[in-house]
Amino acid sequence: MLPISHPMPSTPKERLIFALDVDDLDEAEQLVRLLAPHVGLFKVGPTLFTGVGPLVLDLIQGMGAGVFLDLKFHDIPATVAAAARAVGRQRVKMFTVHALGGRRMIQNAAGELVRMTLIPGVPPPLVLAVTLLTSHTQEELGQLGLTGPLVEHSVRLAKGAIEAGAGGVVASALELPQLRAALPPSTIFVTPGIRGARDPVGDQSRVVSAKEAIELGATYLVVGRPIRDAADPAEAAQRILEEIAEAKAP
Repeated sequence: MLPISHPMPSTPKERLIFALDVDDLDEAEQLVRLLAPHVGLFKVGPTLFTGVGPLVLDLIQGMGAGVFLDLKFHDIPATVAAAARAVGRQRVKMFTVHALGGRRMIQNAAGELVRMTLIPGVPPPLVLAVTLLTSHTQEELGQLGLTGPLVEHSVRLAKGAIEAGAGGVVASALELPQLRAALPPSTIFVTPGIRGARDPVGDQSRVVSAKEAIELGATYLVVGRPIRDAADPAEAAQRILEEIAEAKAP
């Protein structure tokens, strides 16, 4: 199945995704109000969505920003197809499924979006396949029974996902050269694990700077703690935008 065509971001702001990894709606609202002028998309993950539900999606969209719904669906194909249909009704820009769910699962999800009747002028959400988490190490893959270099697994999973209809992948920037060589030029790459030289790594194992990620081929960057935990989150976001603007994309 061919993936649904999606436009590429054209400005640094459009390329920056803020990970809205907070616990309650009040804190989320404060951050969205503060960062909406600097951020194109807000990533909503399992903690916040489980706590407050679709209210946070309405909040973000009401302030003129887009939503990246990062719930990493991984279930039987019919269940994930139904989840994709529900996501399509929420007008989000992109959402994630696990590539380990297999080609049929991804194909069903993407096919459901093609068949849906959406609001006129609102494109269907982009299906993003998560290959391997940026917290994974080579040792942990071995514990899961996955032998061989980490990047080989990432490329194999990404190729299967794109062939099944996903429009892009979520992967470490360190894997982008190999992924770009193996995947169609239209593939969208969403890269987490972005850190500045002075930022703590936290629980990430494979991190790069914003400038490095763009120069390696990232389409979108997901940044959370370096912005959220800064003394001035808006200023931190602006510094990242400047890094993106300075980078020379491949």
